[in-house]
Amino acid sequence: QVQLVESGGGLVQPGGSLRLSCAASGFTLDYYSIAWFRQAPGKEREGVSCISFSDGTSYYADSVKGRFTISRDNAKNTVYLQMNSLKPEDTAVYYCAAGMPLSLSWYDYDYWGQGTQVTVSS
Repeated sequence: QVQLVESGGGLVQPGGSLRLSCAASGFTLDYYSIAWFRQAPGKEREGVSCISFSDGTSYYADSVKGRFTISRDNAKNTVYLQMNSLKPEDTAVYYCAAGMPLSLSWYDYDYWGQGTQVTVSS
């Protein structure tokens, strides 16, 4: 059974950090691109970052450049999103997704996790 499971969300103060994990089971990520998306209430789903699992090429949305870092662990079949200098506007449900093109467009992705809540508030 193909499955993506996110973890690591929570409540953090502005300026703080969190690391999200996306663990895959039932398939290998070797031939996929993995992306993180987020969706805040009343807003459209936004592509945050993506990475090619095979060669590590990555892209970031302008809103998170310099603050977020995406990485992967081939042995663990897992992708991470390190989020630093968090702002209240980063508050959203964060989803990881697997697909073939390296893209920040949600419609390019076939497999999705259930999401993890990130809340940035004092």
